[in-house]
Amino acid sequence: MKLRTNARFSTVCVHAGQEPDPSTGAIITPIYQTSTYVQDELGKHKGYEYGRTQNPTRAALEGNLAAIEGGRAAFAFASGMAAINAIASRLTSGDHVVVSDNVYGGTFRLFEQVLTRYQLSFSYVDTARLDAVERAFTAATRLLFVETPSNPVMRLTDLGRAAELAHRHGVRLVADNTFASPCIQRPIELGADLVTHSTTKYLNGHSDSIGGIVVATRDDDIEWLKFVQNAAGAILSPFDSWLVLRGTKTLPLRMRQHSANGLALAEYLAGHPKVKQVHYPGLASHPQHDLAARQMRGFGGMLAFDLGSLEAARRVLNSVRLMALAESLGGVETLISHPATMTHAAVPAERRAALGITDGLIRVSVGVEDIDDLREDLAQALERA
Repeated sequence: MKLRTNARFSTVCVHAGQEPDPSTGAIITPIYQTSTYVQDELGKHKGYEYGRTQNPTRAALEGNLAAIEGGRAAFAFASGMAAINAIASRLTSGDHVVVSDNVYGGTFRLFEQVLTRYQLSFSYVDTARLDAVERAFTAATRLLFVETPSNPVMRLTDLGRAAELAHRHGVRLVADNTFASPCIQRPIELGADLVTHSTTKYLNGHSDSIGGIVVATRDDDIEWLKFVQNAAGAILSPFDSWLVLRGTKTLPLRMRQHSANGLALAEYLAGHPKVKQVHYPGLASHPQHDLAARQMRGFGGMLAFDLGSLEAARRVLNSVRLMALAESLGGVETLISHPATMTHAAVPAERRAALGITDGLIRVSVGVEDIDDLREDLAQALERA
């Protein structure tokens, strides 16, 4: 089953990086659960020497995700944060990074509490404002790291213009595409040099695996990531690789339903008298709705809404029945969370307030359940707010 070079997205998701097992004809890539490989003779092997360095299941996933994102190579890591750390390992002492101010709390924690110990510096700006981005650049800036849509207030960065700006200054553009998925947003086509995901989220899609991926376009990045993946050893396991391969096969189907449910729930919340504000790029009221319509193919399943107080948020979070109060996102089931005390607890309170991450803010990862059931669950919980 040879994949044509001009195959369309859904076909790529199902087939890229995978061939029937040559020994049995199995259509699904096997889980090669092995730590090492027998060599035919000294210095002669079948392309595999040691499980940390190479694994056929992981290689299949990496080929699949490189094709899905439109990159030249991909490297799978043990978590999304391990993937971001691998990107950061491209930097050397004294380097500077410009970062989306509304970045995921775990990314902020890695940058500020770990990597600054190694004489790296980070400036956090609203990357929706490219004039602010340009002012933040210095002679030491090496990366522009953007998260779009951002977590949790769904702020967008114009990827095409950000790439032009970064490249004009000799800076690489890194895009965290976790919230959108490659089904909805194509950063490499818009000029990004590196794309990262927590595969835990939409790529896997079933809340049963932790992982991360970096998709690269440049030779020097590819060579370094290949080296550091082996040298540092934070690899994705064969079983987790297999789980994500299972997930990408249904990515287009799931994202259509996530997007349809996300828009319907956002519209419902926007019309509810107890809701102060809804953050969802598919709403015409979103300040960057026009950019979202141009840059994204659908608006995804992530949204946030503000109830104005911690007590109101607590009542809703404690009253949902179908939705699960839990961290993470991107699974087929709907997850609801409180960013200020959960995903962004590592961000200082005054910084959260400046970003709009209020105590009354609730984030929803809208699943693929029947939309009427989701609306009814929120309605009964909002009655208690």
